[in-house]
Amino acid sequence: MTLTGKVAFVTGGSRGIGLATSKALVERGASVVMVGTDERQLDASAGELGPSVVPIRADVRRYEDVERAVGAAVSRFGRLDVLVNNAGIGVYRPVAEMTVDEWNRTFETNVSGMFYCCHAALPHLKKAGGWIINISSLSSTGPFANGAAYCASKSAVNTFSDALMQEVRYDGVRVACVLPGSVNTGFGGRENTKSEWALQPDDVAEAIVDLLAHPPRSLPSRIEIRPAQPRRKA
Repeated sequence: MTLTGKVAFVTGGSRGIGLATSKALVERGASVVMVGTDERQLDASAGELGPSVVPIRADVRRYEDVERAVGAAVSRFGRLDVLVNNAGIGVYRPVAEMTVDEWNRTFETNVSGMFYCCHAALPHLKKAGGWIINISSLSSTGPFANGAAYCASKSAVNTFSDALMQEVRYDGVRVACVLPGSVNTGFGGRENTKSEWALQPDDVAEAIVDLLAHPPRSLPSRIEIRPAQPRRKA
């Protein structure tokens, strides 16, 4: 598969799954607009991937940031073909101990940020007949203690994606949701201690870019990807 001439917009693109996805897209010929909040990390990651990547600092929790970044992407490349909503945070704390700010940041990033990006990008994606790929989590269907905010936010990602898919399918825009299991990224401030058994960011990136190879008549709207041999529970 080649993505030569295609333009992708990847949020949370400077590390973890976002960086691996940006790399996989570039390797297949796409130009990538990499979005994040850490300007130094953005510049370093874009520098690693070469001139096909344009870093733009933007906070997906702010619609004006998102609108500016999408506008800059289209101004630079003249089109937008793929939106990967990967930016997300995880706060793992009992509900009784979670602060209101932590709750709000979780939903503003994981849910509102996704909506903002879709809202700003859709007029351009409709012209191109593009893709929206939203990164959820298997925890959206398998909630766990101390993860109420994160699990609820990712459940919202699933239902938003399903509804949006039905809204825009006849506009030529395909919407898919990717639900990874445990990924060795240190997400949520946790140490990378799962490397022997967990998914790697490249595994998830491969699933994401493989979606783009499906013929126009095909819409894999939800993909679950999990470790083949997770650590056995005692």
